[in-house]
Amino acid sequence: MISSLTIALILLIAAMAISSIKRIPEGQVYTLRRLGKPAGILTAGTHVVVPLVERIAHKISITGYTLAVDERMEPAHPAAPTLRGRIWWQVLDPERADTVIDRADDLIRLRLRDAVQGADASDPDLRSRNLRIKQTLNGSLRERGVLVTRVELDLAA
Repeated sequence: MISSLTIALILLIAAMAISSIKRIPEGQVYTLRRLGKPAGILTAGTHVVVPLVERIAHKISITGYTLAVDERMEPAHPAAPTLRGRIWWQVLDPERADTVIDRADDLIRLRLRDAVQGADASDPDLRSRNLRIKQTLNGSLRERGVLVTRVELDLAA
C-alpha cells in the first residue's frame, strides 16, 4: 500500500518536471538567469529549465515594436512644437538588450529628443530629416542591442 506522503512526493516531482519544460514560440527569445546571474538566451523551440535554479528573466519579441510619439519638444513652453508620429524598432542582440528591454521605450524617447535637436528642424524635406533622426538614434542605441528600423515623425505647431 502506497502512503499519502509517497503520492504527494510523486505529484510534486511530476509538477516540477512539467514546469521545467519551456516552449518558446517563433519570433521570441527568452533570457535565462541562473542563480540570479545571466545564463544565456533560449531561442524558439522546446527547452528544459532547471526548477529553483534557473528562471526566465525576459520574454523578448524579435519581430519588432512600435513606439507612438506625441510630446512637446520643450514641456515648459506652451508654444513649443509637438513631435508626433511613430518609431519602429526591434531587438538585434537579445543579450545586450536584456538590460534595457523593460525601459526601452523611455530610452528611445530620451535619445529622440537629442536626435531631433541635432536634426535641422527647418529642413523642408521630412524624409531626409527622419532619416537623419533614425541614423542618430541607431548610433546611440546599437550598443544596447536595439535597432530603429523606421521613423515617421512630424513637428506640429
